[in-house]
Amino acid sequence: MDLMNLSVSKNARIVLEKRYLKKDQDGNAVETPEALFSRVARSIAEADACFDPKADTQKTEKKFLALLGKMRFLPNSPTLMNAGRKLGQLAACFVLPIDDAMDSIFDTLKHAAIIHKTGGGTGFSFSRIRPENDVVLSTAGISSGPISFMSVFDVATETVKQGGTRRGANMGVLRVDHPDIEAFITAKTDHSRLNNFNISVAITRRFMDALENDAEYDLVNPRTGKSVKTVPAGKIFNDIVHSAWQSGEPGVIFIDRINENNPVPQLGEIEATNPCGEQPLLPYESCTLGSINLSKMVTTDNLNVNRLKKTVHNAVHFLDNVVEVNRYPLPIIEKMSKGTRKIGLGVMGFADMLIKLGIPYDSEEAVSCAETTMALISKESKAASASLAKKRGNFPYYKKSRFDHPSTPEMRNATTTTIAPTGTISIIAGTSSGIEPLFAVVHVRNVLEGKQLTEIHPLFVKAAKKEGIYNKALVDEIAEKGSIQAIEGIPDHIKRLFRTSHDISSEWHIRIQAAFQKFTDNAVSKTVNFPTEATVEDVEKAYRLAYEIECKGVTIYRYGSRDKQVLNIGSEKQQTTKISPRPRPVRTQGTTERISTGCGRLYVTVNSDEQGICEVFAQMGKTGGCPSSQIEASGRLISLALRSGVKPEAIIRQIIGIRCPSPTWQNGKMVLSCADAIAQVLTNITDTNFEDQEAMMGVCPDCGSVMYHEEGCLNCHACGYSKCS
Repeated sequence: MDLMNLSVSKNARIVLEKRYLKKDQDGNAVETPEALFSRVARSIAEADACFDPKADTQKTEKKFLALLGKMRFLPNSPTLMNAGRKLGQLAACFVLPIDDAMDSIFDTLKHAAIIHKTGGGTGFSFSRIRPENDVVLSTAGISSGPISFMSVFDVATETVKQGGTRRGANMGVLRVDHPDIEAFITAKTDHSRLNNFNISVAITRRFMDALENDAEYDLVNPRTGKSVKTVPAGKIFNDIVHSAWQSGEPGVIFIDRINENNPVPQLGEIEATNPCGEQPLLPYESCTLGSINLSKMVTTDNLNVNRLKKTVHNAVHFLDNVVEVNRYPLPIIEKMSKGTRKIGLGVMGFADMLIKLGIPYDSEEAVSCAETTMALISKESKAASASLAKKRGNFPYYKKSRFDHPSTPEMRNATTTTIAPTGTISIIAGTSSGIEPLFAVVHVRNVLEGKQLTEIHPLFVKAAKKEGIYNKALVDEIAEKGSIQAIEGIPDHIKRLFRTSHDISSEWHIRIQAAFQKFTDNAVSKTVNFPTEATVEDVEKAYRLAYEIECKGVTIYRYGSRDKQVLNIGSEKQQTTKISPRPRPVRTQGTTERISTGCGRLYVTVNSDEQGICEVFAQMGKTGGCPSSQIEASGRLISLALRSGVKPEAIIRQIIGIRCPSPTWQNGKMVLSCADAIAQVLTNITDTNFEDQEAMMGVCPDCGSVMYHEEGCLNCHACGYSKCS
């Protein structure tokens, strides 16, 4: 396939240049998107020679190149970034064990750091660690409990830059019958801790039975295996629901249901998942993921079944090759991963496919379409795996699997399907994320030059032009309102098709998730979005429904809940009280720091009085006119806010990351603008770290745009940043 005219959007090229292409020492891209796809296809095709020295790897390379170049399938980000390069670590998902012993805990901590360095995310169950205040026999002391060790892992993650560009992501799991479960449930309502963790409660069938019968259940000390007390299941469930309503966490995973589908039960029980929850794994397993672009599977307003079948078979071949050529971060991970050879083929562009087929997302027809499509992918992926097994052999632990039965065909891979997050790769493919509905019809993206680019969904443009209603005023109105449902002049049938995630009730979110889960080996990454006004009872109904209709877990997010939680500190009266700045003192003391900007050297002075920082002003070296006036205005407003009682951290949060057309570097760190420079000086003086708090609070640490909760993670639609993948 000739990739000279590779068709990718402007935003896709920005994402590729920023995150995927090879760079020189100065951070400049030295690879084109076309070269990237060629590098990946060639590297993965070479695995054929591992099984057949006479294999025509060039033919396979050509097949893989067409698969990628036509955007019909893309692998997970580590494969795109690292295939054919020195690092060579191609897997995104890992689970590591933690036993109730110091050696195990800190060995796992070391292993997690190694994985984060190579670009992977890690999941852990802390359920084997004895509870807080339990006895430590070797020292006659008391245990600090699993949450304290989670904090240790969190701090370690903070210090290890993942792939040199961002910090790693973790999933922390605790069983619902652990004695420390109540503290775990509320662990992330304090926004200053565990910022590098998603957390999930492992829900058992015994707990759900107790909940159904309004009964109590046992909390069990994992050290002794004995019950320490009984608690009402309803109380714990209410705590989970209320915390999720308040902050989006914890999520829940139905751990017994997951283990009922464990393909290799003789190897052990599954205790944890990867950071976004879609990949349950045994200790030391990893999994290679990739997604089919369903939008590309529609031709002439119908699902092209033959194209989908062919794409599935080629994708399974691709992913099995990835398992083979991957350079695993630890020998034990390589042994387990090649022992089960788990792959996770999923989808993206489901919402776009529905629009092309004329099917509303929140409809019985959409549920039926989800089941039919995923059933076909499941069936064909199993056929493709069986075909590979005949040539390459079953996965080594086949004899310990559920497949070891005369009526079961050979299998190359213990699992073949997963619905994973596709936040960044869906931008590259120019399609909707995973199985999520549209998040918006119009996106305002921040491009690298500091400018904003308004992007309208191309299928909406086509539909609006067909109706003769497309114009700039309409686009501006949609951009302002976010949804088209209340806009006059748009026909009802278009409104019905282009419903966004917040236009769709939680029931339909969950029913679509369950439809895909029905035919997925592993699990499904999805966020059930709620409007701001949703009640705790609404969230409770969603959790119960997810269990009833056979989901393996559920993650919810109520719009604005995390920001609202911070803003609601203090009484309502305090929030509405008018404030005035205290007078500037006659004498202050402070410091002046020089920092380089794209406009020149900026001198930032920060002064304090008895009550703390009270004044900031800045001056450019040799300049005047507009830049100086803007810098002076910024300093005056910041000083006014400080003397009015606004915390420096709140000011930093507002101005850090603001971009101008002329960013520059100082001491290995990018200075994006004069405002960003002032924020960096304030950050240094107040000893504050905002990089991960910004992502947690809903502001992209890369471009400063709003982050959205979808696919079980925080994603930025403006630049492609994802906190989890």
